[in-house]
Amino acid sequence: MRKPRNYDEDLKALTAKAKQLKARKQSQLGELVEATGADHLTIEELAGALLSIAAITDPTRREAWRKRGAAFFSGEQADHAPGQRAGDNAQPAASHDQRPSSSGSATGAA
Repeated sequence: MRKPRNYDEDLKALTAKAKQLKARKQSQLGELVEATGADHLTIEELAGALLSIAAITDPTRREAWRKRGAAFFSGEQADHAPGQRAGDNAQPAASHDQRPSSSGSATGAA
């Protein structure tokens, strides 16, 4: 006969693992902010930038960000758009955020 399973013990172990993973994720996000040099921004500036980025759904743009992030983590030099210097990385996102949304959302009507 099989041993009965202790679901309470399993649930406690899963809860502890979830807390550990959440703490690790938060720590890694903080390390990422420091590694990218974004720790010199104020909390408000960083939050605003992240909110702007999260609102952009253009797959081409997101793929370019993904490639640049992958290059960052692999230690390679990230590819830049023609005419774009390494320090100009925030310019395209800022100009995009000022345009009305073309995705058909009600908030972007102008």
